Amino acid sequence: MSFLEVFQRTLSWEAVVASVVFGLIALTLLGTLAVSRRRSPDRRRKDSRPVVEGVYALLLAGTAGVIVYVTASAHQEVRTGETGYHVSNRPGAIRVDVTAFQWCWQFDYADTGRSVTGTCREGDEGLPTLVVPTGRPVELKLTSSDVVHALWIPDLAVKLDAYPDHTNTLTMEFDREGRWLGRCAEFCGEHHPAMHFNVRAVSPQEYQQWLQQGSAV
Repeated sequence: MSFLEVFQRTLSWEAVVASVVFGLIALTLLGTLAVSRRRSPDRRRKDSRPVVEGVYALLLAGTAGVIVYVTASAHQEVRTGETGYHVSNRPGAIRVDVTAFQWCWQFDYADTGRSVTGTCREGDEGLPTLVVPTGRPVELKLTSSDVVHALWIPDLAVKLDAYPDHTNTLTMEFDREGRWLGRCAEFCGEHHPAMHFNVRAVSPQEYQQWLQQGSAV
């Protein structure tokens, strides 16, 4: 299971539990307040400041509403693919074997003979680029040839561990063209900070041209 799927399930359950706890606490406070007011009506009339109390109530409700909205919006963005891609189960996926090694990446496109790698230590020009088409599933088969690494694309909320002698799989479908920066998220030695790569989603036609030309987009 990919990091994104684990994140989505965990966040969903956390949201449910947090909502239930918040609701119970709010009901308890409201119940306590109601009981207190009924027991001492004279004191309530004397100390009552309805305008101030109303302003406080509106501020608290507004703050809670903003927090709930921002949290729900961020969660929905990840779930609906507004990050630029979504997890896909459709057949006909393009398979890319991703090998992490000290200290770079290699992308082998199955059944095409195309392989992309780099040095990851020569600036942007030395970074390998994972080129993928939009509108078609891409199956990433991730492993490591030496130590533990982790493929991480922050802007897409994607993280997948790479282990020696083990393969993790993630199938993605990109909804729009774009370019994103990926990196290794697991400390793996001296040049770990420079272990970056690019991801570029292009149109299906441009992807086919890239495969045929055998040159980077």
